[in-house]
Amino acid sequence: MKHIVELIIQLLSSWGFPSNVATNLAITILFVGLILLIYIIDFIIKKVIRAIFTKIALKSKTDFDDIMLANKVPSSIAQIIPFILTYKLIPNLFYDFEKLKDFTENTILIIGIALTIWGLRNVLNSLKIYFKTLNFLKDKPVDSYIQVFMIFVWLTGIFATVAIISGISFLKFIAGLGTISAIIILVFRDTILGFVASIQVSINDMVRIGDWISFEKFGADGDVIEINLATVKVQNFDNTITTIPTYALISDSFKNWRGMNESNGRRIKRSLNIRMDSIRNLSQDDIIKISKIQLISDYILRRSEEINTFNNLNSIDKSLLINGRNLTNIGVFRKYMESFIEQHSAINKDMMIMVRQLQPSAHGLPIEIYSFSSDKRWANYEYIIADIFDHMIASVNDFDLEISETPVFTTSKK
Repeated sequence: MKHIVELIIQLLSSWGFPSNVATNLAITILFVGLILLIYIIDFIIKKVIRAIFTKIALKSKTDFDDIMLANKVPSSIAQIIPFILTYKLIPNLFYDFEKLKDFTENTILIIGIALTIWGLRNVLNSLKIYFKTLNFLKDKPVDSYIQVFMIFVWLTGIFATVAIISGISFLKFIAGLGTISAIIILVFRDTILGFVASIQVSINDMVRIGDWISFEKFGADGDVIEINLATVKVQNFDNTITTIPTYALISDSFKNWRGMNESNGRRIKRSLNIRMDSIRNLSQDDIIKISKIQLISDYILRRSEEINTFNNLNSIDKSLLINGRNLTNIGVFRKYMESFIEQHSAINKDMMIMVRQLQPSAHGLPIEIYSFSSDKRWANYEYIIADIFDHMIASVNDFDLEISETPVFTTSKK
């Protein structure tokens, strides 16, 4: 390069240009010429590499090459040769200007770092999109891992740039960062916490994309649509979006409904309060009346015979109904609801079915239904519950029971 500059200077000097003007003009001419040459080479290489990638993409069965084309990865690869030529040729134009030569080299290196970061960004974006098309990675926090690599790339690029500007070797600069590690940890606290949380979430399989989660602290109740390094996005059932810090998944309590979705049924656990003063023993007339309910007629007859046998053997005085063993309206009602649920077409018969009493309270005696619906879809699930409790509420009167309701007091105005 030095010989070419000198030849141009001699030519310009022979044309009558002063020495200093000839030198500056020679450098300018070569600089512009090299820039044009490198631009043409860059243009040609980009065309060639893109054409090669396009042919490969057309013949290939995978979508990865198409994704790389869409993210301009071939263009980033094509910039390698023009950059090397620029770094090798341009600074040598200023062989007589040491400071300008160093400045040009550093500037080109910094531009090279920026181009490298941009190229790696395109590659990582391509990988992110491709990984999300793979079935075994669809529910994994791919965004978090890609962001971790991208942060590492950006930090390395920034540190390399600072090292070039300061004139310190990259390794010495990195070694010196130990003294300011506390500041780095403070600045990147959320990123570090998010990174650690992403790893734990993935390893422990706590949350996947598509999971239904409930997170009361953040008002989230819906499907996870995105997991990245810093946040988890949940699309609530009213179509609003709630953003949750990733590290909150390991520091706070939330509910993941995946287990329900993967099971054979969705739990029904709801109770009805019965007025306790309506609960009583059944007389023989009551038994005859209730035995006409087909669903429990066999049960009533069988239990009546067992109770009568017991009372007769023990010479129980039945002039008072309280004496001996008796059927109660609440017990028969509980058995009726259990039989009703057992024959209900929407209930999973292979999972637990139970109708039980809960702790009595000022609101009455709760009778709780505990079972599992075969259909787990929300709308259908709510319909099944409503169907069961419609029947339960309507059947209470047939057993001479009353539903306990909290009275509403109104203030009269005079």
